[in-house]
Amino acid sequence: MSLRSSGKASAPEWFKSSYSGSDNNDCVEVARSSEAVRVRDSKDVPGPEIGVGAQAWSRFVAYAAR
Repeated sequence: MSLRSSGKASAPEWFKSSYSGSDNNDCVEVARSSEAVRVRDSKDVPGPEIGVGAQAWSRFVAYAAR
């Protein structure tokens, strides 16, 4: 038995904070995936992104909200 990929990876749904500037490109964007919370620079959409575990992301957000 072998497993095959369907080749249809769903694109992540990226979102920004409501506090993002009006020019729409001065913030980070975040997307959830099954493996991690993905983060990228909204000024460089095709550029690199990082993945952070869900628990680490929750701790970061709680700390940043202080």
